[in-house]
Amino acid sequence: MSARENILGRVRQSLGRRDAAAAQARAEAYLAAHAHGPRPALRGDLVQRFIERAQDMESTVERVADAATIPAAVARYVDALDLPAALAPQRSHAGVCWPEFAALDWRGAGLAIEARPTVGDDRLGITGAYCAIAETGTLVIVSGPETPTASTLLPDTHVAILRASRIVAGMEDAFALLRGELSSPPRAVNLISGPSRTGDIEQTIVLGAHGPFRVHILLLDA
Repeated sequence: MSARENILGRVRQSLGRRDAAAAQARAEAYLAAHAHGPRPALRGDLVQRFIERAQDMESTVERVADAATIPAAVARYVDALDLPAALAPQRSHAGVCWPEFAALDWRGAGLAIEARPTVGDDRLGITGAYCAIAETGTLVIVSGPETPTASTLLPDTHVAILRASRIVAGMEDAFALLRGELSSPPRAVNLISGPSRTGDIEQTIVLGAHGPFRVHILLLDA
């Protein structure tokens, strides 16, 4: 590359960054100038509100003191599953987890957990969550190399590890968090409110229709 082309490349790159920064500033100004629509007033503790709404959506929730207790909590949950004979294979102690949980003592808890994306036949998927919404009991999952979203969708059982400090009031707050913390938008944002379900047949709700049969949330206080 000639010196002239090198200089022109740097100029174009600089202009591109300025254009991107200007576009982001315009978007932020637009959002700040437009008020949110009507929102219900959330009274009381956001964590307790989230727990109640998550349970309304058929998730189960257990509070855990710190990350070291997570493997034992997962094993305890799996062992307690009361399943009919046809679904007994879903009470599996083997599965996958996100890389951030790879160092936990899964083997010591009697679990065989691999830190990799699911390949489609894993029974148990253990993930984190970007944040959660108290108003609706919803987990917010963002896609990325370290947060493979298939692990929340394909296994029969999804165990989500959520820090209590990452619970926000409403959807508007969740997206404000995304805009404020991430340098660029993720390819996908998944909102998970309980197990997968359908009401197509005679409007009867059936869980586990096109995804996990169950969602268990480990709420991490520390």
